[in-house]
Amino acid sequence: MTDLPIAQIVHRKGQWHGTAMTCELDYTERFLRRKRLTTVSGAAFVVDLAQTTSLDDGDALELDTGVLVQIAARDEALYKISGESLVRLAWHVGNRHTPCQITDKFLLIQADPVIGHMLEHLGATVEPITAPFTPEGGAYGHGRTHSHEHVATAHDH
Repeated sequence: MTDLPIAQIVHRKGQWHGTAMTCELDYTERFLRRKRLTTVSGAAFVVDLAQTTSLDDGDALELDTGVLVQIAARDEALYKISGESLVRLAWHVGNRHTPCQITDKFLLIQADPVIGHMLEHLGATVEPITAPFTPEGGAYGHGRTHSHEHVATAHDH
């Protein structure tokens, strides 16, 4: 076993208060079950969750020592997508099951040259940027685009 603190409890954004250490993870890294992580201050700990979980920017992990570790979305390579028909462009992104962060003026997707090229052919402006990535959740507002939580329904809320 490990001598490192263990995190087995997730507190969702807005459901925890107080001070916390910070752990920066990109979008892919925020989908985990069991993994050794390090805070920005260098403190190591182990995440050991009952099931694979998608952590969001602002969530916190509670260590077995009682310490909280806030999850922060780390900067990563993205494409900023804009154009006259943003809704149409968003449809094409969604049709390819590509995680997407949606704003009123632009879309953000992970840098993928194939998707970027397709969007340019549809009239989009594709600008490479580096920023935190917090895409929309899956069906019913939770989970990932490719989540397989088939038991979740609108009636569960």
